[in-house]
Amino acid sequence: MTTPTTLTLEDRITGSLIGAAVGDALGGPVEGYTPEQITERHGGRVTGIVGPWNGDAWRTARPIAPYHKGDGHVTDDTLMTHALIRVYDRVRDHLDAYAVADHLVPDLISTPRWIPELEAEALPLQRVFLAEKWLVARLHYGHVDPREAGCGNIVNCGAAMYMAPVGLVNAANPPAAYAEALDIAGAHQSSYGREAAGVFAAAVAAACLPGATPDTVVDAALALAKDGTRAAIEAVCEVASRHTDFESALGPLRDAVAPFDTVGPDYRAPSLAARRPSRLHSIEELPIALGALLVGRGDYRRTVLTAVNYGRDCDSIATMAGAMAGALHGEGPIPADWPKRVAEASRLDLHGPAAVLAGVTREVFTRDATRRRAHEAAFATLAPRAGGTR
Repeated sequence: MTTPTTLTLEDRITGSLIGAAVGDALGGPVEGYTPEQITERHGGRVTGIVGPWNGDAWRTARPIAPYHKGDGHVTDDTLMTHALIRVYDRVRDHLDAYAVADHLVPDLISTPRWIPELEAEALPLQRVFLAEKWLVARLHYGHVDPREAGCGNIVNCGAAMYMAPVGLVNAANPPAAYAEALDIAGAHQSSYGREAAGVFAAAVAAACLPGATPDTVVDAALALAKDGTRAAIEAVCEVASRHTDFESALGPLRDAVAPFDTVGPDYRAPSLAARRPSRLHSIEELPIALGALLVGRGDYRRTVLTAVNYGRDCDSIATMAGAMAGALHGEGPIPADWPKRVAEASRLDLHGPAAVLAGVTREVFTRDATRRRAHEAAFATLAPRAGGTR
């Protein structure tokens, strides 16, 4: 069996992206519900791919979200992740907020693609939710400075949920992933939503380090996280470290993150103070994803099922947890029938985007090495070593 220290860049990128998509598809049908409701609906904990919560009434049960969540369909988390990979494929270098305006927004509004939850070909814009439609309203129609366009949007996990590619392009360099994700996310989010995007990208980059473990991933996240995001990760991960079974962990994890979460106890009825900028708060999804990684001890199946059965925004939580677990151990530990069923049901090539991003990542590393050597040469001229000549 391949060990974490012998995994290649391609192995880790493939594991991370497929792990994220599968987590997304598993979490989608139970998103928005509590662990107790999930158990009642499914006669026990979710252990794999399940059908829509409302069965054949999925189109009309929730008119604001008439989506076929379940049966292996990915959600907007994966659609946005793949869209960001297409931007990397075009730019073939590091990205910033302007790349979102110049490339990501046109991708959302110009090219119809198969949307699994709509069971139809449509523009991605027609599936992404309101916090993501903000990108088009602000950048395409409003012509707002891309670096500031995220201000005014609800503060949620909208930007963080698709930042795994940023961590992978900066594999093994968490600070660089953090900085790049913060720049990109400025077009979409502000406050702790933007911060979470940076920390999640850093965690994925940390998971690519040879010899990485769930503990080292959490340490890398904490080394960079600020304010409420850092405090929430500390609180959740301290609790998670005491559990190895998600059954006992679900309640304590929620209790640990609750003081930092602005949504409140009823996920479908957010509090009046929900999703507003704050230095004291955090999105719920990232700390819980890191907690799931600890509870599962990095094992893909245990990690993702912890995230899925937690409920609430569990498609995004499982996307993030799956991305980190996949980067740690590659595709091998992911139950083989899950990616197969997700790819078939969603009509997606799950390996293609990974191959594309691996190629881009190698190119970007070469560019970075060239730029670094040029900087070193210039700096040596500016500041010669003692005893040298000017």
